[in-house]
Amino acid sequence: MTPDPPPRTGTGGYRALLGRLDAWFESARRKHGAVIPCRAGCSACCYGPFDITVADVELLREGVAALEERTRAEVEARAARLLEAMETVEPGWAAPHAVEDLGEDRFDALIERFAGAPCPLLDDAGRCRIYDARPLVCRLVGLGMRTPIGRVIENACPIQDRFPLYAELLPELFDLEALELEELECQRAAARRLFGDAAAADFETTIAAAILDPHRP
Repeated sequence: MTPDPPPRTGTGGYRALLGRLDAWFESARRKHGAVIPCRAGCSACCYGPFDITVADVELLREGVAALEERTRAEVEARAARLLEAMETVEPGWAAPHAVEDLGEDRFDALIERFAGAPCPLLDDAGRCRIYDARPLVCRLVGLGMRTPIGRVIENACPIQDRFPLYAELLPELFDLEALELEELECQRAAARRLFGDAAAADFETTIAAAILDPHRP
């Protein structure tokens, strides 16, 4: 079988796609002003492991690689502690730490077990060190969404009960279906770059594993 040719561009397409999602969020912020507390520096939703896509893995690694050496070492140390703790619970789980290797039930149990663990990318003040390169799922938290075909994604902010006006905001319109089609192409391109195979487009892992696995023997 002839291998997939490498894509001509890197993460630029995925960054542009995420930019559309960010623009949607900023439009809502302009409309509602200070009612929306979700912003850089808030880390209420930055706890516990969760699944990220192969496109997110590639983008995240770019963000970590751009950090100052000492900061990058600190991030990697935090990721190592979290990943080692998860491997203690799931000793057979190994690089590349694919979510599918555990299965939905075991991964859900892992999420629950480590729900209080801070993301390795947070600094001591609770700010994301690679905010501009954070995964797509991080950008979906903080605002409800409705799509042209009638899907509704509720606001997943864990502290919205502290802000009554915020909690009462109606979902904002966004064409998520169109974004998801383009996201799949970005995942295929990332899979070719990282694994040499577009069929790995459905690969998912955690932030800690994404940070560490390229550096492990």
